[in-house]
Amino acid sequence: MVKSPIRTQEVTRVDVLRQTASVKATPLSYLTALPKSALFGTDGIRGKAGELLNAPLALQVGFWAGKVLQAKAPQLGPMILGQDSRNSSDMLANALAAGLTSAGLEVWNLGLCPTPCVAYLTSITDAVGGIMISASHNPPEDNGIKIFGSDGTKLELALQQEIEAGIRGREDSTNSALKWGKSYQRQLLVQDYANFLQRSLPVDVNLQGMKIVLDLAWGASARLAPQLFQALGAEVICLHEEPDGNQINVNCGSTHLDVLKEAVKLYSADLGFAFDGDADRAMAVDSCGNVIDGDYILYFWGQSLQAAGKLPENLIIATVMANLGFERAWQERGGKMIRTPVGDRHVHAQMCSTGAKLGGEQSGHILCHHYSITGDGIQTALHLACLVRQSGVSLADLVAESFTPYPQLLRNVRVEDRETRRNWQECLELQKAIAQAETAMGNQGRILVRASGTEPVIRVMVEAAEVEVANYWTTKLVSAVQTHLVG
Repeated sequence: MVKSPIRTQEVTRVDVLRQTASVKATPLSYLTALPKSALFGTDGIRGKAGELLNAPLALQVGFWAGKVLQAKAPQLGPMILGQDSRNSSDMLANALAAGLTSAGLEVWNLGLCPTPCVAYLTSITDAVGGIMISASHNPPEDNGIKIFGSDGTKLELALQQEIEAGIRGREDSTNSALKWGKSYQRQLLVQDYANFLQRSLPVDVNLQGMKIVLDLAWGASARLAPQLFQALGAEVICLHEEPDGNQINVNCGSTHLDVLKEAVKLYSADLGFAFDGDADRAMAVDSCGNVIDGDYILYFWGQSLQAAGKLPENLIIATVMANLGFERAWQERGGKMIRTPVGDRHVHAQMCSTGAKLGGEQSGHILCHHYSITGDGIQTALHLACLVRQSGVSLADLVAESFTPYPQLLRNVRVEDRETRRNWQECLELQKAIAQAETAMGNQGRILVRASGTEPVIRVMVEAAEVEVANYWTTKLVSAVQTHLVG
């Protein structure tokens, strides 16, 4: 794809703080607060706002991201910057913009927008990269910095390491003293993203007569998602519909579905969708209040693409969390599945290496390379709603005709110490407990223990043909983590 600049009305233009000298001369006392382990996790830099995620760090991230991405970009363009509704996002946006402009870059600040909006606009313009300020599904007190390369995909590991080396004290050898960037407010570009989402849908499908509930999680989807569903003719009922940094993700959104389930039943809606704080994932609920997770969405979308001859080798890319019931049902349809580690970054990489067009995570990150380069919750919800309309039956009927998932239990054990989380596999007693459970279940179940890349927890997942078995081994393994890692 040839990238071209977007020209829109300039809302405001401000002279940047001339901070190149201050970036270079910033006292490195803030470095003592940095963790010894890598700053970048599975989805950027994430932590408590005001602690790990503070203005001095964001300034350095902006400066060094600007330096690294300029050096790698095929042409010099702006950096696209977006944010969710968290109270700390403005603070981080201002610091990032100061760092980026100190590195000589122009900044296009989108303001409130979904993460996929930043990725899309980066991919189609001459931008050298994009940055999204969000901690996704995390609580309001957290925040994060996600960086995208010039193609709109999440930054590769080598470039993350190069940026981190600068943050940790590498000297800048370039002469930036006479090179200053400007910062522009470009909120109108978000509508270009909305137009793109509309163009990706089937041209002959509308949602007239459908009643749809949207849980917007007080976050980045609040303004766009209702607009798009209403444009298709749906009657839309919104929950948690205002951008609110105090309440983002609190007992709502894609990780807290009880309110959505009740609302769908209360309003006799056809279906409902819940987004997380930055709208890169979506979960659905059918008219009976049943949760439709990413496994079901992949199955339905895979069926549709398979029938249209648009699914190369009938291949779906999923993660180690994908349910065995889903995998075996897809195989019975002649399909193939490749599992990756958790994280849409890994799914995307496997899709690129195999040529697969569809992949995603059980948590609702869905990537369809026919339409987009990144996971997009709003796009996923729109396509699933259109798929239901085209099927001529309800979402509940589609579920009944699909597959029966294995009972799968997931428990999070909070482990505050980063080094303990990072090195949990070195705990021999925990490894013995896992081996014992795997031997006992054989091919009738699976166990997955892993450190979260986005939260200070160890995740324990047990899947078994019988729920009693899953319960038993989940309890055993959670106890082992608490005993040997928490103390």
